[in-house]
Amino acid sequence: MLYLRRADERGKADFGWLDSRHTFSFGHYYDPKHMGISALRVINDDTVAPGAGFGTHGHRDMEIISYVLAGAIAHKDSMGNEFVVPAGEVQRMTAGTGVTHSEYNHSKTEPLKFLQIWVIPNQRNLPPGYEQKAIPQVGSLTPLVTADGRDGSLTVHQDTSLYRLQLHAGETETLNTTDGVGYLHIIEGGLEANGQALGGGDGLGALDEPLTVRAGAGGVTALWFDLPRQVEQRG
Repeated sequence: MLYLRRADERGKADFGWLDSRHTFSFGHYYDPKHMGISALRVINDDTVAPGAGFGTHGHRDMEIISYVLAGAIAHKDSMGNEFVVPAGEVQRMTAGTGVTHSEYNHSKTEPLKFLQIWVIPNQRNLPPGYEQKAIPQVGSLTPLVTADGRDGSLTVHQDTSLYRLQLHAGETETLNTTDGVGYLHIIEGGLEANGQALGGGDGLGALDEPLTVRAGAGGVTALWFDLPRQVEQRG
């Protein structure tokens, strides 16, 4: 079974300093048909004006992943971390028992574009934690965030793996899942997956069905989530 999410059908928020597209219900955007898939709760496609950003605010019991597409995030949190996250790097923050942080566009002249991803953890009340890394592409499918930190990936407290998919024009890949649940989010370029043509911002969920993808003429960069069938939280 497939779940198609078109880019132009996503929720929208425009605050002047922030232009955001919500794949799943978030903030003032609510749609009971789009509440997330498995442990994947949020994919926000955010564009932040120069010098602007999210002031200090709190989270708990959530794994928050930031994938920077253009520009850089100036990150500061209550754990004492103060870092710049440039384009191409991946950041994972475990909110756990509670953490406050701020995220600003590091540039005063250029916009920041990044994906904000929330994953429900498999345990409540974890100690807050933070990781950040540049992960080079190796082959067509590279692990970015996994439960066991394999192959140099960041770790996440859930039976979830997040991969970056990169294909040149006409290249193909079969995307399999461990537990039968997957979600593909297109960053740029285009592809065809199981008969569906997808472009930037589009998403395709799969239940008990592997995706066979073929990159379009300009190639494609995408994120592939291998997700658990059951979401359970201990603690």
